[in-house]
Parts: sequence; structure tokens; C-alpha cells
Amino acid sequence: MDTTMRRVCSRWQLLEHWRYLRGLGERAAAPRDWQPGRNQFRYLIRGQSPNHFSPNRVYCTKQAGNSENHLRRITIRDIQRMHEERVPICMVTAYSYPQALHADLAAVDIVLVGDSLAMVELGHDTTQFVTLDDMLHHCRAVARGCRRALLLADMPFGTCETSTADALRNVTRMIQEGHAHGVKIEGGKRMAPVIEACVHSLGVAVMGHVGLRPQSYSARGGFRAFGTNASEAAELLEDALALQEAGAFALVLECVPARLATAVTTALRIPTIGIGAGGGTSGQVLVYHDLCGMMTHPHHAKVTPKFCKRFAEAGAEIHRGLVDYRTAVKQRRFPTASYAPYQLPDAEWERFGRLFEQLTGQGLQSISAPEDAQTERLDPKHPLSKDTSTDETEYLYRS
Repeated sequence: MDTTMRRVCSRWQLLEHWRYLRGLGERAAAPRDWQPGRNQFRYLIRGQSPNHFSPNRVYCTKQAGNSENHLRRITIRDIQRMHEERVPICMVTAYSYPQALHADLAAVDIVLVGDSLAMVELGHDTTQFVTLDDMLHHCRAVARGCRRALLLADMPFGTCETSTADALRNVTRMIQEGHAHGVKIEGGKRMAPVIEACVHSLGVAVMGHVGLRPQSYSARGGFRAFGTNASEAAELLEDALALQEAGAFALVLECVPARLATAVTTALRIPTIGIGAGGGTSGQVLVYHDLCGMMTHPHHAKVTPKFCKRFAEAGAEIHRGLVDYRTAVKQRRFPTASYAPYQLPDAEWERFGRLFEQLTGQGLQSISAPEDAQTERLDPKHPLSKDTSTDETEYLYRS
């Protein structure tokens, strides 16, 4: 071990770090006779032991044709399989290398470099001010820390709207320069040709985004819920169906009434990811800063020098928040009705029911309640299997 490594990592620190990883129950479980040493340090950094692979990993297996055990990257096929098996999908935003590390340690399924970067990291009032170069810079940082989760990046305002040729050029930059595995494009059915071109011409995975669309802030008169009347509800369904046919592998539903989100999810073959859309979607996404209750970014503890005194253990609290969030999503304890505040009146719901049947050939009565869906089953010895009350988990998300 070289001089720098000796300075930042003693044998005792290796043992403590390994105990921390074992406490996660997700990364690895060490053999009883395992002792830390020079070669093992690289496995600790990757969250693995050299000779053991944890059976509790979700949708992660050994790399084919490789004798050494590795954690496999989640792909859109895994996301589709979770949807088919009705296992809730957990997504979170990240904008930096430390945040990506925390998200990966918490075993989040999808990490999104969101254009919310403009507001939570750069201090703008809306997402319209973030540029493609801003997004590329932050996406590269997140890619370095995101080793397991599927990494997506938002296409910022103005990069896909002017022409299909511009969209293809900008999406290509996001993949090549930003190192993202796929992109998210805001917009309804008018963006279907762009999404189709990205999927079929470039071969890039695309997630759609309907409902409240922050990039349309000025045209819609601010940030407001969408789908609160039958006309908007029908428009939302038409948008979702159009993006599905264009080749989107999943859709974000933002700030829509819970029962409308459940209806749209039922009508689609692809998974939906809700944010402010109730518990009937295929998964959930939250902004990193919101779910962690933070508006400042602490430096990652792993690179803090020995002479630097830490006045708060923010990293441990952030990790606890992310794991609690993931556990609540997987066990369908979040969101509850109190976090699905947008309403579609009964009269409008009945009108939408007729439109829904015309568009899909299904009745709203065929929609199953989210409680019937499968939740993740954890091993009884798993540290996340401890049953905690809804209040204990959800206090993290209260403003």
C-alpha cells in the first residue's frame, strides 16, 4: 500500500469500513476467515468481498464469462422485469460524485441527473436556465460514482424542441460526453417523433415525462398539478400512449391525481415512475435534496483529510434517509394518501372513465389497487427487514 493509502486508511479503518458495508446487508457478506489487507482494499471500495457475492442483491448477478464476482449494472430489461413482476422501482436524482456514491450504496435502481440541477444546485428559479454543457459536466461526475444503478440524464430545455436533427445531435453528446446510459425527454405526444428517432435511429433508451412539465413553466403559468379535470386527464393518457408507441421504456408522471396515475399505469405496457402521483405507479422518484432534507452539499467523508474535523456526520444521515426511502418504496409504505394531494373530482372522473374506455378499450373497474402488487421480500436477517412505522419513515419527507 503506497504512502497516500497508508495515510488515509489504516487496518482499523478497513475493518470499520467493512463492518459498515456488512451493516448495509446489500453489498457483501464477508467469509468468516476474511482479513483486510492490501488486495482486499479495492473490494471494499467496490462494496464487495473477493470470494463472496451476496444473494440478497436485487436484479444483480455475476458477469457472464468472468470467474470473479461483480455487481452487474441494472439495465432497462431489469426495469421492465421489475414492472412485470410488480416490484416497485426506486429512482432518485443525483448531481455529483458523492451523491451518486450514496445512491449506489443505498441500492437505488435508477439514478437520474435531473435538470432540477438548475434549482437545487445552481440556484435558479426554474429548470429552464440549465444548459447542455451544465448537464454534461454534472453527468460525468455522477457517472464516476454510479457503478450499479441505471444512469439517466435529463435533456435540458431547448435541446430537443427545435428539430429532430438537433435532438439527435444533443442526445449523442449526452451519451458520449456525459456517459449516461439513457436520457429523459419532457413533453407529450408532440415529442413522440423525437423519441422514436432517438430509440430507432440512435438506439438510445428514452424515458418520457408527462404531467407537470417544469420546462413548460412559462407556458403553463407556473408549477401546477396537471390532470385535475377530465380534459387534462384524457390529454395525459393520450400523451402517455403516444410516448409508449414511440418507444419510450418508461414514463415519469409528475404531480397528477393518484387515481389518474393508477389508471394511466394500468393502460400502459411500460412502467411509470411517479413523483407527487400517489402509490399506484410502478415506482417512485424524488429529488435528492428534498428527500434528504438538505439544501447544502457536504463534502464526501471518504476524501476528507485526517486533519479536518467533521462537525456533523451528514453522510450517515444521508445514507439512512436514502435507505429508508428505498425501503418505504419497496414495501409500498410511501407515498401514502397524505402525499397524493391532487384531486380529480368524481364528476370529472366519470367523464374521464368514458374517455379512458374509448382510448384503451378497458373500463376503470379493471384497475387493481396498488396494495395487490408484490412488494420486495427481504431476508429476515437483512438489516432493512426491521419493521418500522410509517411515521418513522415518512418524517424524512416532511418539509
